[in-house]
Amino acid sequence: MNPGYLFIYVVDRDFGFAPNPFHGMCTLATCKPRLRRSAQVGDWVLGVGGSRLKATGRCVFAMRVGRILTFNQYWRDIAFRDKRPIRNGSKKMMVGDNIYHRRSPTEPWRQEDSHHSLPDGKLNPHNVSNDTQTDAVLVGDVFFYFGASAPFIPKSLLAAIGYKNGRSYRKFAMNTAASKLIKWLTTTYAGAENTLLGDPFDFGNSSARYSAHTNKVSV
Repeated sequence: MNPGYLFIYVVDRDFGFAPNPFHGMCTLATCKPRLRRSAQVGDWVLGVGGSRLKATGRCVFAMRVGRILTFNQYWRDIAFRDKRPIRNGSKKMMVGDNIYHRRSPTEPWRQEDSHHSLPDGKLNPHNVSNDTQTDAVLVGDVFFYFGASAPFIPKSLLAAIGYKNGRSYRKFAMNTAASKLIKWLTTTYAGAENTLLGDPFDFGNSSARYSAHTNKVSV
């Protein structure tokens, strides 16, 4: 029986867009196309803070994958309607991640005016190309979102699995020391599941746009 896996990656930017922890659900719908392609239902995804956020070694979020949807399924499901971005709305509406859909597999992807669009709201081809490499949206059935209140992960737990911050993501079988890391999280923060324990680090710049082409944010 597959014991499941823990995926860990560095969260370089934390606007509340990827992941998006709002409206009672944590979703990863953009960025990290290779991770979204690899993760399966029952796996855990954990985001560790990076140097830009001055949060190295801290847990920004963690979620257990409960569902995996295609972009069209995500777009059409009324349960995720509030995840569609409204750029003149509240901060959490501005960073909605439900942005991709198309009428048929032969048509190009449509990108809603969003954090991943160009500054004028038009489609950003570089972000479309990067995000849609994998037609999969990860939906957490259990999640812990700390944002700027991210706690330090015990160094001994990270050392036990051999994790160090780096590019891309790392994958660890849950029948190893990785299971102890998840046990620490779920035990220490029992009762805090599926809630926001802090605002995103970059929440004050919710109106910003990000480009995968330049790896820069325009405010």
